Amino acid sequence: MLLAATALVLLWSGIQPYDALTWLLEAAPVLIGVPILLMTYRNQRLSPLLYRLLFIHAVILIVGAHYTYARVPAGLWLQDALDLARNHYDRLGHIAQGFVPAILAREILLRATPLRRGAWLYFIVISICLGFSALYELIEWAAALVSAEAAQSFLGTQGDDWDTQWDMFLALCGAIASLIFMSGYHDSSLRRIGVA
Repeated sequence: MLLAATALVLLWSGIQPYDALTWLLEAAPVLIGVPILLMTYRNQRLSPLLYRLLFIHAVILIVGAHYTYARVPAGLWLQDALDLARNHYDRLGHIAQGFVPAILAREILLRATPLRRGAWLYFIVISICLGFSALYELIEWAAALVSAEAAQSFLGTQGDDWDTQWDMFLALCGAIASLIFMSGYHDSSLRRIGVA
């Protein structure tokens, strides 16, 4: 069901997006991730919780890809309702960029390494999430160097000189929140697939 729903949202998103290059750049993690999940489904099935979180993250990315993050209607509505200076849908995306990969990294580390639950697992997962967030910011920077016009839509800075720092900070907050609030649920979900 999650795969079918992702495909439908992706199909909708790809129909007349605001900017085709921005759509491709923003949807790329989904376009790359879904085939990987399909190829590994039989031999390395992930926990049900992780599949659900990946779906939510994919929808956030795909919706942002269709409109560009600065133009997502729900964010514009919130911006108007709360008299905000910018559309904060981008901020939601960066919280998710820490929150969901934290569970993904946690699951991979618990299943594929001798690392066990505890402080070192938290530290390494948070470091991975920060590294991923920094990599994404470097990709955005490279896009800005290649095309100033595409960069405006892809970066979505909306005039905020501190956007890169906010993005990484929110990914950090998302990763920490995920580990604090989701680790117990994640452990339970792992047990459902026979991973202790």
